[in-house]
Amino acid sequence: MTLTDALRSLAQAGVPRLEAQNLLLMALGRDPHDRAWLLAHDTDALEDATHARLQALVQRHRDGEPMGYLRGEQEFFGLPLRVDARVLVPRPDTETLVQWSLEVLDALPLPINNTSAIDLGTGSGAIALALASQRPGLAITATDASEAALAVARQNAERLGLAVQLAAGHWFAAVPGQRFHLAVSNPPYIAEGDPHLPALRHEPISALTAGPDGLDDIRALVAQAPAHLHPGGWLLLEHGHDQAPAVQTLLRQAGFVDVSSRTDLAGIARCTGGRWPAAR
Repeated sequence: MTLTDALRSLAQAGVPRLEAQNLLLMALGRDPHDRAWLLAHDTDALEDATHARLQALVQRHRDGEPMGYLRGEQEFFGLPLRVDARVLVPRPDTETLVQWSLEVLDALPLPINNTSAIDLGTGSGAIALALASQRPGLAITATDASEAALAVARQNAERLGLAVQLAAGHWFAAVPGQRFHLAVSNPPYIAEGDPHLPALRHEPISALTAGPDGLDDIRALVAQAPAHLHPGGWLLLEHGHDQAPAVQTLLRQAGFVDVSSRTDLAGIARCTGGRWPAAR
């Protein structure tokens, strides 16, 4: 069997071409993104040991394990992040939250080296590290209630050479007495019992669900944020596809102004945020 034969077999089994190429490259011990190498070696023979590794990877893929876990890496905002079952796999939609955060930071009447931000529930460190990479000098803290998740974020920060302060604790409890110019979070927002949860069974459930309507953690963040934002500071939150109206209401009821939402790559309102007034 050649490498081309192996790809043809995966296609016949219903594996999408890009994912089939990734799986084969991983089985070969090569960079899973190096598809040019596959084209140059399409007639190479597939050794028995490699074929066995490929079959094991295919089985994990069929069982619904995310490609990021299979690769051990997921690209996010141009950064190669290490990921495993301790953290969620960063999604492209969350880049909307990062882009909005950068716009907020740039609009603040402060130099970046006098600006502070916090990523609450950082997981792999994706949001915090993206902000640190794009705005050198930003004082950014990343928190998580999971020490295991913080270990992944720490590894990513060290490997990428990005300065991020890490703190353990549930939401703002990780940073008692501290205030920030920007607070950003991609919290759990799936309702308990949601029919889509079985498809996410390989990822940590604590990072996915938040009460009967999926808004418990967002309520907590909105309630806690005013005590931890500088006057004029912003709170930006990612949420579910149908939660924007509810999150806007929560922010307005808490006293936030300039409340609005941003759409993701599919045109769905995916992020909502507001500004804490400069004077009350």
